[in-house]
Amino acid sequence: MKAPELINILKKRLNEEQYEIQLDAKTNKLRIHHRSLNKGMELVVGDVLQKYEERKEAAIDEVLYIIQQTFDAMAKEQAEGFAKGLKIFPAIRSGSFPKKSKEGIPFIFEKHTAETTIFYALDLGATYRLIDEAMLEKLELTEAQVKEMARFQVKTLPTDVKADEVNGNIFYFLNHNDGYDASRILNEPFLQHMAEQVEGDMTVSVPHQDVLIIGDIRNKEGYDILAQMTMHFFSVGAVPVTSLSFIYENNHLEPIFIMAKAKKEKE
Repeated sequence: MKAPELINILKKRLNEEQYEIQLDAKTNKLRIHHRSLNKGMELVVGDVLQKYEERKEAAIDEVLYIIQQTFDAMAKEQAEGFAKGLKIFPAIRSGSFPKKSKEGIPFIFEKHTAETTIFYALDLGATYRLIDEAMLEKLELTEAQVKEMARFQVKTLPTDVKADEVNGNIFYFLNHNDGYDASRILNEPFLQHMAEQVEGDMTVSVPHQDVLIIGDIRNKEGYDILAQMTMHFFSVGAVPVTSLSFIYENNHLEPIFIMAKAKKEKE
């Protein structure tokens, strides 16, 4: 499938009287504008086409669902304003992720590691919205309060994992598809709990927003397996974060570059 075909499909499935769809050839992004809300969103064409190659019509259905849920949330916000009982979670993004909204308003964010940045998301049920400076007044919160709420509420998210053994190494996968899987990297009690179970070197990986991988690296092959695994997840994720992994030691995360098969020696 090519970009023009994708556009035609979306135009047929969406109400053209309600939506305006344009392709930015320079950035290869699809701009979808909701006429009545006077708001828009963007899709990376390459990501959608790759998903289509893998999942065919299911990928198109997923894109349409995301579009509908995003604009439904915008409409709800516009009609009702922000309600109390807010759910605010941290959202882990790559260090290169834009620091301003499409309207040029700075997001609320802070540096996490050399590879990652923490943004803050207002949870809206089936979707979320990254919090920018203009939203603080509507939320009736300060920046410090937003960050405090997010740090607390991320600890309320489920942390059950699925384990898989590969060549003697154990990998634990956290994948709830709630938009905040990678954000569990900020749940310190969870990381400490996993550290108690790990026998080898403990690694933590957040290749994209919808997965967190804990590695129990026990032999020389473990790091090579981890590198291949994280690169794969990074390449297929809807919101890539980083293909690099972190060593977790003494309650501290340190980025690692996996260049050789030699296992990191513990002191």
